[in-house]
Amino acid sequence: MTDDQAVLQNVGPRLRGFRKTLGVTLADLAERTGLTPSTISRLERGQVRPTLEQLLPLARAYAVPIDELVAAPTTGDPRVHLRPFRKHGLTFVPLGMKTGGLQAYKVIYPPVSQLPPPKFHMHPGREWFYVLQGAVQLVLTGTRTELTAGEAAEFDTNAAHWIGNARDDMPAETLAIYGQQGERVHIRGSDGQGRGDS
Repeated sequence: MTDDQAVLQNVGPRLRGFRKTLGVTLADLAERTGLTPSTISRLERGQVRPTLEQLLPLARAYAVPIDELVAAPTTGDPRVHLRPFRKHGLTFVPLGMKTGGLQAYKVIYPPVSQLPPPKFHMHPGREWFYVLQGAVQLVLTGTRTELTAGEAAEFDTNAAHWIGNARDDMPAETLAIYGQQGERVHIRGSDGQGRGDS
């Protein structure tokens, strides 16, 4: 039996259950819905398959959505459920499921005075980030670069690096994309032509 067949087979008992729970007679429900008592009875006994024209007035009468009336299986939720976590004094907000390959995060850097002392990191991969708000400092192989809102950087994370807020009066926010296997971010122009790795 397929999932669809199972749902259809259970509609009748569910319809009967709603009616019995509310203590409504077939005649009362027929008056509220415009369906005949015999039609409602056949629907509840599974003798006929319900149509949308029959389910709509029944859903209104029971004050429930149609999918609850028929116990339709839930569909996938396309929303990303953001679960921030803290690491090295920063707040990371994952922007997708961790499935390997490139991972995207919103990273919030507290003001400089709230940051722990700089600690350089080295690990396989590449990182790309775009400054959404404020200013960040990127220290990479002895060179310090300050980036402000609207600027982006990409670097090989095998090199010793440190990123922190460049200001003490406000947090900084970046959109960071990291690829453990060294994947690079590709940017296309409005004409659809590639502009190389960024």
